[in-house]
Amino acid sequence: MKKILLSSALFLLIISCKENNNTDRNIVEKAAENTESSFTINRLSKSQSIIDGIYSEKIKDDSKLLELDERFQGIQNDNRIMKDLYDNVTNSSEDYYADAERRAKNIMDSTLQKEVLDLLKNSSEKYDVKLNKLNELKVRINLNFIQLSSFYDAYKIKKTLPEIENYQDSHPLDTDSLENFIKKQNLLLNELKNLK
Repeated sequence: MKKILLSSALFLLIISCKENNNTDRNIVEKAAENTESSFTINRLSKSQSIIDGIYSEKIKDDSKLLELDERFQGIQNDNRIMKDLYDNVTNSSEDYYADAERRAKNIMDSTLQKEVLDLLKNSSEKYDVKLNKLNELKVRINLNFIQLSSFYDAYKIKKTLPEIENYQDSHPLDTDSLENFIKKQNLLLNELKNLK
């Protein structure tokens, strides 16, 4: 008996859904009306942010802004190259001193061991002076990197904000369609709750 009732209820539900399908489709189509825009809001690639996508579209015909963007990208790329270069030098130097000290401590002749350890200490101290100056410059470079990115992001937001607002204005979302869709959902939900 339960199987017959369940089959009947499912049959009625399927027929009801098919009848409402056209109405549901109309609700969806109505919500999507007037969603055309003269300005494409998109990302140029999956990894690109929407701000960068809009900004790229906005500047593509402006040679001054394209040149500014190229300079910004170039200096940020150079920053990464320089950081990698100096990191390689410092990492290699630190690896060298660590390896050399380990090996020097294994020298059997105590006089020779002391001589080599003194040489390493002297060289390492000279290197530390250079490294301190280098670290000061790296801190300044990193601060400039952050500041450049911050100011450029602020500029991009100011430049693209009107576009997203225009996009929103040209893509009005009709709340009546959403409210009608919620009513349809609630009807089906109540129907499903009352099934026995």
